[in-house]
Amino acid sequence: MKEISIQVIKRLPRYYRFLTELESSGVDKISSTKLAQIMSSTASQVRQDLNCFGGFGQQGYGYPVAMLRSEIGRILGLDHTHTAILLGAGNLGRAIATHLNFESLGFRLTAIFEKDKKLIGTMLRGITVMADSDIEDYIRRNNVDTAFLTLPKNSVEPLIDKLYSLGIRNFWNFSHFDIARKYSDAIVENVHLSDSLMTLCYRINVKNN
Repeated sequence: MKEISIQVIKRLPRYYRFLTELESSGVDKISSTKLAQIMSSTASQVRQDLNCFGGFGQQGYGYPVAMLRSEIGRILGLDHTHTAILLGAGNLGRAIATHLNFESLGFRLTAIFEKDKKLIGTMLRGITVMADSDIEDYIRRNNVDTAFLTLPKNSVEPLIDKLYSLGIRNFWNFSHFDIARKYSDAIVENVHLSDSLMTLCYRINVKNN
């Protein structure tokens, strides 16, 4: 597959989300112009994005919503299931585990680990929270390929070394620790909530000034 820019890749989940809503509303087809309006984009940008993957529309007809949603889901890999563990059962970890439908997003959460003794043994998403000292044994006994990290930055580095040595190469990282700098072959999606909030602050300031 030809290399696709990260900007296009980051727009694919938005396409998928909006197309899911359209399909649920009974919309059968949509033009690039209408899809661009929903995306706050341009028809040209929509066509360019989708043409990166071969293009799916018919001139004068538009895009079949169900087919386009299915194809974008396939491109995103949502038709495969990755087995994941969550490290950190504090407030952020609990919110993520409770409110996200991982199965519809390509992942199956099978275990949760925590070092706080007060949280070990509690139930979260129907999963018993285990001690972080059990991580190595669990990974050796189970086929895990992804780790979700909702830990403080200073707690992550020794765990990253252990996870990497056990074959984990995929990380959804809320910790602010730069995993990719240490392990260049790791696939890392960093989530910086503070960056997002500062971006919101900037946009408010620009609008008000």
